[in-house]
Amino acid sequence: MTSAAGWRPVRLVLGQVWVLPALAMLFVGGFRLGTPEFWRDEVSTWTAATRSFGDLLRLLQHVDASNGFYYLLLHGWTQVFGDSVIALRMPSVLAMTAAAAFVALTAERLFGNRVAGISAGLLFAVVPEIARYAQEARSYALVTCGVAGATWFLVRALDRPGWQRWAPYCVAMAVAGAGHLISFSTIAGQVAVVLLHLWRTRSAVQWRVLWQYPLAVAVATLPVIPVMMLGNEQSGRQLGWIIRPELGQLVHLGDSLFGGVGVYHAFTFLALLALLLPGGRLPALQMLLLALLPAIAVWVVSRNGTTSYFLERYLLFTVPAWAVLGGGGIGAVYALVTAPRRSRPAGHARAAGVLLTVGLLVLPLVEAKPALLAVRTVYGHTWAREHFRAAADLIAAGYRPGDGVAAPLGNQSWSMIGPGVDFYLPDGIEPYPVFVEHSAAQAEDLFPSACPQPANCLGQAQRIWLLVLGDTNDPMAAIPGDQSQALRARYGAPSQVTALGGVTVALLDRTG
Repeated sequence: MTSAAGWRPVRLVLGQVWVLPALAMLFVGGFRLGTPEFWRDEVSTWTAATRSFGDLLRLLQHVDASNGFYYLLLHGWTQVFGDSVIALRMPSVLAMTAAAAFVALTAERLFGNRVAGISAGLLFAVVPEIARYAQEARSYALVTCGVAGATWFLVRALDRPGWQRWAPYCVAMAVAGAGHLISFSTIAGQVAVVLLHLWRTRSAVQWRVLWQYPLAVAVATLPVIPVMMLGNEQSGRQLGWIIRPELGQLVHLGDSLFGGVGVYHAFTFLALLALLLPGGRLPALQMLLLALLPAIAVWVVSRNGTTSYFLERYLLFTVPAWAVLGGGGIGAVYALVTAPRRSRPAGHARAAGVLLTVGLLVLPLVEAKPALLAVRTVYGHTWAREHFRAAADLIAAGYRPGDGVAAPLGNQSWSMIGPGVDFYLPDGIEPYPVFVEHSAAQAEDLFPSACPQPANCLGQAQRIWLLVLGDTNDPMAAIPGDQSQALRARYGAPSQVTALGGVTVALLDRTG
């Protein structure tokens, strides 16, 4: 008896609808966590989060304030767990794991069906883009978790309004908004959810929501206002590269949002089941609007405003609504197949329902499998093979104390080759930076500032490792003329040139 009683809490937890999806997401997120090489955005996270607290605050006053909340969280995290690839990506794994749990809870509550809840959470975990950003040292997983949590708390608050239920909604929305301001576009879908709920209930008590929900949104916005103000000032520099979207980009957003056309079509099919089959059409419509309206709102603003925000990873937070919708479709099929009928035994109906449920879950998994494996390869996080690790290995193999390194600066700083290679260099190998007037921390920027007179910033190194973008046999021609002239005057031609498939590493040896 004592043993059975001791296992009761464990069985109670394992029986919760969110456990299996959370475990699945934790596995997907943790699988080959350290294999994909850092790409330049993740290198930016590393350079910001590992600065001193004061240097980080000074950085955010000039650039990247929209990511400031995330950088501050990572700053504290790295103080405890270090700054390895796995340590920097683990918060995203945990955030997506929590998001999968929220998705399962939301689907179960909306559709009143455990099958819908478990299916929704598992569907969320197999989306290739979710799997990719679960392993990315950026804020997208945190934002997705915040929006998924806010959806769950909103649904609970609508069922029984009260500040004890609105409070966690405010916290979740504040986290999402501080992580990425674009996530506040989810309010466009939430308004539709609220109005449809009021239309369904038509209860006098429920009309309190008409003033409680806007007030909750206002409370959630308050802590995000400083991020909004700084982000608005910096948006031109941070987002100027994003093109104004065409209608076709909105129509085909799902292809890139889900990581493949086949995956998107599988989710669309499950969504249609939820919308057409009886048992949950209104909740399905709520989730459809929650998935679509934020993307439409961002598209409209990007088309008509001065800055475009329309990028698939910025809209990753809409995927939980799609997963809930897909789970609702599977739950509706299960309920329809297992409904009591005189012509067949209940056991046969349940078996058929289980087989159909498994089949419907396998459908998106089959479509997603190639992309799920692709994002776990060495270059699975970027279409441009930036070869930070390969360049670092090459330098480390031939390094001598006192060597210098010249990396792209100025209008090529965005490539983050210098800090990216520095991240992968082993401890104790620290070539000094050439052509740098102020380090990134001293410049209070993401990038170091270039020396106006390159010849004065060569130092006294006998050898310099030169890093340039692209593959070339003449790396001296790929750098600014004044830098090339300074290097040629002291070192002559490179003694070694190695093209790595996106980055070229050259060695200049004065003694040679």
